[in-house]
Amino acid sequence: MSITASQVNELRKKTGAGMMDCKKALVEADGDMEAAIDILRKKGQKVAAKRGDNETKEGLVIAKTVNENKTGIILSLACETDFVAKNETYYELVDSLVDAAAKNNVNTVDDLMGSQYDEKLTVSEKITEQIGVIGEKLEITNLGVINAESVVAYNHPGNQIASLIGLTKGGDAAMDAGRQVAMQVAAMAPIALNKDQVDQDTINRELEIGKDLAIQEGKPADMAEKISQGRLNKFFKENTLLSQAFIKDNKKSVEQFLNDTESGLSVQDFKRVALK
Repeated sequence: MSITASQVNELRKKTGAGMMDCKKALVEADGDMEAAIDILRKKGQKVAAKRGDNETKEGLVIAKTVNENKTGIILSLACETDFVAKNETYYELVDSLVDAAAKNNVNTVDDLMGSQYDEKLTVSEKITEQIGVIGEKLEITNLGVINAESVVAYNHPGNQIASLIGLTKGGDAAMDAGRQVAMQVAAMAPIALNKDQVDQDTINRELEIGKDLAIQEGKPADMAEKISQGRLNKFFKENTLLSQAFIKDNKKSVEQFLNDTESGLSVQDFKRVALK
């Protein structure tokens, strides 16, 4: 049957697929718009299977807040090339996935994939559809959620790094301080909020490394034990958020900076996602 340009354009607007792909799908579907959409989705599934072993080293990460800044969501969608990642429509796709996570109140990638993207598609189906449109493997590689009295989101220019900060208090002063700490998280990549949240395997490894270094420096075993503990404390100071030197005033720790901003203000949780 004859397929009109307006039909092709309508399908293209609905799916984002190329004009020739839309025309072929409409011809195959005898002009049935919904059937043509399904054909394009099936094409996406085939592309997904074909590209399943490809590496996804590019992409975007976006953090944003909802629920009057009481909930923060951070999500990364990886692709194969920076050419795709730099496309404005790709940013819009990632942003819409963050919105879907917020709308469906999910906390894990698996839950998000099974949730509704819109009236017709699940998130998983939407990603499969876009694999067909874009022609590259796509995968959600990170999803983090924070609920707190106030949450601050920071997106580093280029959207390769983003962070979330959950604060114990709200208000303009707290939010402004939170933005500065969120930037610190993005720049300094702390491994935990404080030393109590550092896992035991990491502690054991740092103690072992500190002890071995001391012995290599010629220190006796009993002294090496004490030196390794001192090095562990330095490790905590450099790698846990509240103990880190505040980047805008290294005479203060982050914890001191927040408390100086407002008594009792602190961070209860943070998330950081970096694609590289």
